[in-house]
Amino acid sequence: MNDSNSHPTMVMDSDPSLSTSANDGDFRFAFNDVNFSDRLLRIEISGGEPSTSELRTDAGELGSCSIVDWVRDRKRRREDVKKDDHAFDLATEPDMKGDQPETDDCGGEDNEHGDDMAIVEESQSDNESNWGMDSSTFVRVKELHISSPILAAKSPFFYKLFSNGMRESEQRHVTLRIDASEEAALMELLNFMYSNSLSITTAPALLDVLMAADKFEVASCMRYCSRLLRNMSMTPESALLYLDLPSSVLMAEAVRPLTDAAKKFLSSRYRDISRFPEEVMALPLAGIEAILSSDELQIASEDIVYDFVLKWARSHYPVLEERQEILGSRLARFIRFPHMTCRKLKKVLTSNDFDTEVASKLVLEALFFKAEAPHRQRILAAEEPASLNHRFVERAYRYRPVKVLEFEAPRPQCVVYLDLKREECSNLYPAGRIYSQAFHLGGQGFFLSAHCNMDQQNSFHCFGLFLGMQEKGSVSFTVDYEFAARSKPTEEFVSKYKGNYKFTGGKAVGYRNLFAIPWTAFMSEECLYFINGVLHLRAELTIRR
Repeated sequence: MNDSNSHPTMVMDSDPSLSTSANDGDFRFAFNDVNFSDRLLRIEISGGEPSTSELRTDAGELGSCSIVDWVRDRKRRREDVKKDDHAFDLATEPDMKGDQPETDDCGGEDNEHGDDMAIVEESQSDNESNWGMDSSTFVRVKELHISSPILAAKSPFFYKLFSNGMRESEQRHVTLRIDASEEAALMELLNFMYSNSLSITTAPALLDVLMAADKFEVASCMRYCSRLLRNMSMTPESALLYLDLPSSVLMAEAVRPLTDAAKKFLSSRYRDISRFPEEVMALPLAGIEAILSSDELQIASEDIVYDFVLKWARSHYPVLEERQEILGSRLARFIRFPHMTCRKLKKVLTSNDFDTEVASKLVLEALFFKAEAPHRQRILAAEEPASLNHRFVERAYRYRPVKVLEFEAPRPQCVVYLDLKREECSNLYPAGRIYSQAFHLGGQGFFLSAHCNMDQQNSFHCFGLFLGMQEKGSVSFTVDYEFAARSKPTEEFVSKYKGNYKFTGGKAVGYRNLFAIPWTAFMSEECLYFINGVLHLRAELTIRR
C-alpha cells in the first residue's frame, strides 16, 4: 500500500537515445496492449483545430510547417482558447460496476494485440457542461490500455495520479481532457514513454511534444526533444522561440542546453551589432540579453553598448516608468559600467532613463573598480561569479580601455595608463595597430595607438607608440607629452620619449621605435618590458599656455 504522503526518489531520466532494446527499457511491444496493461486511459478531446505541426502544406506533406507558423499558431491558441488555472484536466468517472469504464461496443477488451487504438466519438453530454466549452463543441474520445508502472516510472505526474490514495488512483480507468491541438503531441509522448523514441522529425512537432512533456512532467522526453532541436540548423527566429518558451519549461534542467545553444547562436550572429542595426533593434528582450551577455561582443567600447541599450529601451519602452523598470531589473546587469569612460558615467548620473538610486549604485561600483590597481582589477574579474554577468570582464573592444587621471590646476594635465597583453602585441606583427579609447584634455579628445612598424631607417620591425587628436577642425594648441613604460627589475615607470607638438584635428605624433630594439627582441621572453605577460604604458599630457 502506497503512503499518500511519501514521494519517491526515482532515477528515470537516463539518456533515452541510449535505450534501444527491451533490456534497456524498450517496452513498445506493450503499448496499448491489454495483455501488458492494468488500466484504461480515456482521453477526451475537445473540439478544435489540430496543432500546427499536423497541418498540411500546399504540397500535401505533413509536419513541414515552419517555426514561424508554430509561433503564430501557439499565440492564436493562447488568445482564443480559455484554459483552466491547471495545466491539465482530470475527469473522474461516475461510480460504475466493475473496473472497466462504460463505453460503446468498441471498448478495448477485444483488442487483444493492441494493434488498433480503441476510439469512441460521442457528443458532449449535459453533465459535462462544466468543461468551460460551449455546448455545441463535440468531444472525441480515445481509449488506450496503459501500464501504470511504465508511466509512473517516466512521469511524476502519473506516479502521483496512480498513488495518491484518491478515488481515481484506485480505479482501473483514468480520464484526461485535452484540446485537439494537443492530441498528436500527447500520443507521441505516450509512445515515447514506452519506446524512448519519437517518430516525428520537424521542429514544430518536436516543440509540441516538448510542451506536452513539460505538462506531464516527462523529463527524459524533454531532454530528448531538446537534443534533437539542438542538432537542427538554428535561425534567429527559432533561437528566439527557444528563449521565449514558457517559464516552467525554460527553468527545467532538461531544456537548458537548448536555451544555452540559442544564446550562443544569437551572440555569435550579432557579435558585431553595427552590421545589423535594424535587425538588432527589432529583437525582443530575450535576444538583446543573449547578445549583451557575450564577452566576444565586437564593439568599439562599453560606451557604445550603453548608448545602444538606451536606444533600444527607448524604442521598445517609450513610457519612462516602464523603461526604468526594464533597465534596472533586466538590462543594467549586462552593461559593464566599470569599463565605461568617466565622461559617460557622468551622463548615467544625469540621465532619467535609470532610476536615480540604481544609477548612483552602478556608477559608484564602477568608480571603485577603476580606482583599484590593475592587478587588483584582474583579480576581481577572475573571481567574479558567472551569475554576476561578467561586469568586471573586458569584452573584445576595438578600442583598448585606459585609466585616466585628470588635473585642472595649475594647468590642464592628464596621466593615461594603457596595458597591453603579450598576445595582443604579438598579433600586431607585421603592420598592425591597436587604438585606445578616447580621453579628454582641455575639452579635446585624444587617443593612443600602438604600432608594429619599420624603424626610421626602414631596416627592421619595431614597437611604436603615438598620440593622436580626435577632433578635426580649426582648433589647435600645443601639448607637452611624455611616454613611459614599466621595466624590470624595479617595475617602475621609466621615461622613454618626451616631446611637444602643436596639434590640429586629426593629427598624431609619437616615436616609431619606443624601446630602441628590434621587434624580435621586444617579443622575446627576456624582454624587460613585459611583466607577468603585460606591457604597462603611460602617457602624460600637459597643455602649454
